[in-house]
Amino acid sequence: MAKRESSFTNMVVTLVLVTGIAAAALGFVYDFTKGPIEVAKLKAQTEAIKTVLPEFDELGESMVLSPGEGQDSLEFFPAYKNGELVGTAIKTYTKSGFSGFISIMAGIDKDGNFSGYSVLEHAETPGLGSKMDVWFSNPEKPNQYVIGKNPETTKFSVSKDGGDIDAITASTISSRAFLDALNRAYSTYKDNKTTGDSGQ
Repeated sequence: MAKRESSFTNMVVTLVLVTGIAAAALGFVYDFTKGPIEVAKLKAQTEAIKTVLPEFDELGESMVLSPGEGQDSLEFFPAYKNGELVGTAIKTYTKSGFSGFISIMAGIDKDGNFSGYSVLEHAETPGLGSKMDVWFSNPEKPNQYVIGKNPETTKFSVSKDGGDIDAITASTISSRAFLDALNRAYSTYKDNKTTGDSGQ
């Protein structure tokens, strides 16, 4: 029996078949994992809200608010205890990280001070920019500590730029980005605090 000769048509058909099978497989895997991934993200978000706010027993209705024209919206989660507002969690972001996008859940208490933060997503350099997870929440280092402070009374920029916050060692870009996200959260909170959407 003669060996079948390879041809351009045969190669194209084979390529189309392989591509089609791969696409179908990827689609199946996506559909199969989409639900669990969304559940995991929601759980992480809920845990982050608990971490960044004072103790509460009820979350109010979340609200999406824009920090300004051309900017992505932020999500606000007012929290209450015994019917009284204790703070607002804000899902904020920056696109100025060393590796781009950073997502942060920031908590602002009823007095307008940051009560905590949790880094939700980033691709910063391990051991450098990634230290923002803990760098800005160390009470033993008051010059880098942001908890209990707000941009009204503390300049939320790195000391290298004339601000009041010490940058992560060797990670000025990541530090600027982190503070950018917090400033975005606070300014949006302040601009909307009379509406009730930001928890006031």
